[in-house]
Amino acid sequence: MRSYTSYFRSDIQSGLVVFLVALPLCLGIALASGAPLFAGIISGVIGGIVVGMLSNSQLSVTGPAAGLTAIVLAAISSLGSYQYFLAAVVLAGLIQILLGIARAGTISNYFPSNVIEGMLTAIGVIIIMKQLPHAVGYDVDNEGDFFFIEKGTGHNTFSAIIDAINYSHPGAIVVTAVSLLILIAFNKIAFLKNLKVIPGALIAVLAGISINEIFRATGSDMVIQQDHLVNLPVPDSMEAFRSQFTFPDFSAMMRPDVWIVAVTIAVVSSIETLLCVEASDKLDPLKRYTNTNTELFAQGAGNMLSGLIGGLPMTSVIVRTSANINSGGRTKTATVAHGVFLLIAVLSIPALLNKIPLASLAAVLLMIGFKLASPKVFRHMWENGRYQFVPFIVTVLAVVFTDLLKGVAIGLVVSVFYILRANLKLAYFFRKEEYHDGETITIKLAQEVSFLNKAAIKQTLSQLPERCRVEIDASDTFYIDYDVQQLIKDFLHTGSVEKNIRVHLTGFKDAYSVHSVPSHVSVQ
Repeated sequence: MRSYTSYFRSDIQSGLVVFLVALPLCLGIALASGAPLFAGIISGVIGGIVVGMLSNSQLSVTGPAAGLTAIVLAAISSLGSYQYFLAAVVLAGLIQILLGIARAGTISNYFPSNVIEGMLTAIGVIIIMKQLPHAVGYDVDNEGDFFFIEKGTGHNTFSAIIDAINYSHPGAIVVTAVSLLILIAFNKIAFLKNLKVIPGALIAVLAGISINEIFRATGSDMVIQQDHLVNLPVPDSMEAFRSQFTFPDFSAMMRPDVWIVAVTIAVVSSIETLLCVEASDKLDPLKRYTNTNTELFAQGAGNMLSGLIGGLPMTSVIVRTSANINSGGRTKTATVAHGVFLLIAVLSIPALLNKIPLASLAAVLLMIGFKLASPKVFRHMWENGRYQFVPFIVTVLAVVFTDLLKGVAIGLVVSVFYILRANLKLAYFFRKEEYHDGETITIKLAQEVSFLNKAAIKQTLSQLPERCRVEIDASDTFYIDYDVQQLIKDFLHTGSVEKNIRVHLTGFKDAYSVHSVPSHVSVQ
């Protein structure tokens, strides 16, 4: 495997792209959460630098998450003070650290791949639908709001897209079109694709700034106003900058409602993080695996620090993570670099950042969304058969029309149903009316034969006709439940003798302990 230094250039480029994606999301999520805008920046910087260094994941990127906005908004309102809420965030971080020490991260091993694929694809669909209004200059919905039903207005994502057609802005459309052309060129043209100096996303953003400044200089009606640009707080003095930090009121830690908020944030952010880490491992071109217990510890440390200085709670976030992977990020250097870029830019060039059109950033996100929800993904899952496709497509629809956690939960239920159904099915079930004298009856066992299969196997063996020949094939089986082993043994020693049935065993491993058999049973 190549070293960190061999990926350094591509990681720095990727970190720059993730920074461009993360900046409006940090601000938008803070606004949607009812928190100070600077709180989103704090969370993004700590998520990139601190969690990035502590994490075992090479590719996942941490920051304020859209999935927590409703929880944060309700918590700030119910607790009555942002300082009280920050105390809950610190407690949530401590709980996550304890979860990491308790090795709770292993739960991620039980997420089915078809559900993870569905989650990734759904996020891609959501990104596309949510960014289409921004792409035409209709910026009523906050960046980072990924809910189908929009808070406050009661409108949904589809109605926002329709409204965007009526309220589109010609300048934004031009910026989006140019930005998309640049991004497509960097993906399709060999010379630009192999250009290792400047990422296409940066060129697209700089082009968007330049086009709008030309509109402004020429007095064009197509100029994009500040409402449709990045809107980062710009302090006019060091004192104003320091005043953007808020500190928790730890006197609230004796309140039960603060602990309830802390536990809620810890559980929800941990589950979202584990889902994202599992997805990032699946997308990893180098096929590495993350220690999820270490990840929970890192997230907890990040949340504690974020809460201590006024930031929002954070999770590993799939939008930024997929932007990292698609931009060539290969080690955690990219994650840390995005946090450093965010910190430097906020400290040194906030006024320049506020010239970036949201339309340019929408173009970057549209490309990310398309890669996540590519038609190839749907075709691939369809070709894998209905046991993979049905849970996949249910997860996609559920995440799109509800939210990430509810959607994944629905997908998990459907996936478990199909897993149980597959385990309950045997390749053969005996029917007397289809049997002809002299035929060999083959009973092929499933890959996993659990206690759930016991009833079906018992019924099949009890219905076998007298003086027949039976082959029990376990060639593809890697697990047989102890009760089923005993059932087969009883059949070999008693049931088959009573009916004068000749039995042939194929593929039974020594561990199954069924090889001590009577003379009428042959073993292969």
